[in-house]
Amino acid sequence: MVWTPLHAKIHRTIRSRHLFERNQRLLIAVSGGQDSLCLIKLLLDLQSKWGWYLGIAHCDHRWRSDSEANANHVENLAKTWDISFYLETANKPINSEAAARDWRYQVLSAIAQANNYQYIVTGHTKSDRAETLLYNLIRGTGADGLQALTWQRPLSTGIVLVRPLLEITRIQTEQFCQEFKLQIWEDSTNQDLQYARNRIRQELIPYLRENFNPQVESALAQTAELLQAEVEYLEKAAQQLREKAMEWGIGDEKDSLTVFPLRLNRRVLQKAPLALQRRVMRQVLQQILTDAPSFEHIEKLTALIIAPNRSQTDPFPGGPIAQVEGDWICFK
Repeated sequence: MVWTPLHAKIHRTIRSRHLFERNQRLLIAVSGGQDSLCLIKLLLDLQSKWGWYLGIAHCDHRWRSDSEANANHVENLAKTWDISFYLETANKPINSEAAARDWRYQVLSAIAQANNYQYIVTGHTKSDRAETLLYNLIRGTGADGLQALTWQRPLSTGIVLVRPLLEITRIQTEQFCQEFKLQIWEDSTNQDLQYARNRIRQELIPYLRENFNPQVESALAQTAELLQAEVEYLEKAAQQLREKAMEWGIGDEKDSLTVFPLRLNRRVLQKAPLALQRRVMRQVLQQILTDAPSFEHIEKLTALIIAPNRSQTDPFPGGPIAQVEGDWICFK
């Protein structure tokens, strides 16, 4: 085996960030593109040092006329490497990026659970991290959205999603594939500018690189890395504050699907910075609402912390209302 600087870098990253344990089962999401081929080759070469059992999963979205051939190509690679292969094909073409991502993670989780894999591993790179930060910034988001592409996160019970290549650029994965003569399957949809992420990749990033910062991808990825640590800290602090302020009705259980009656102590919340107040309110709304709370939902609930007695919100989705009763914000 040829040991390159990229092998050494990924080996150190996995060890220093505790991304995987030894002798674990890793399910690698492989599209056939340069990033996922770089990823599987690196993990195959590191396998002897870590004792992993590796499997390959491929998701066919049925977006392209060559998607079946693409799936066959990845399956043949798995056979060449003598790796277990899992294929899932969409029942009908999936027409949006968000829907495709949700379907993909659902499918990968199901495959992992059915075959006892502890980790799902994807080939997201530093370039993807920079693009995600810009994409979410343009759509409108807080720090959580800007750092959304994290090193690891729980995906479902007992399964962790891991992204080991977040310090590697797309240029580096391309060079690696060329060096080892890996057969990349070129995805034509990556050139389709109807998708916002492709416009960011093909037009915005090159413009920023040429006119503002030649190292713009690294700079944006570094920002995401800094924000990740800060978001983790703020979320923990907000959880502690929420637990101090929250009171449940007698006989009600916090883990119950029915969360009422619930009330929050305004005196406790008034002492906290606005950033923590907002995070507490978002955490509370995440328990109450079926969909993710919007900025407007969080703001109108936060406003009750200093609002006059008997103030109340208009109904949130699903019907609940928050009302001020003395020192308490009560949900009804």
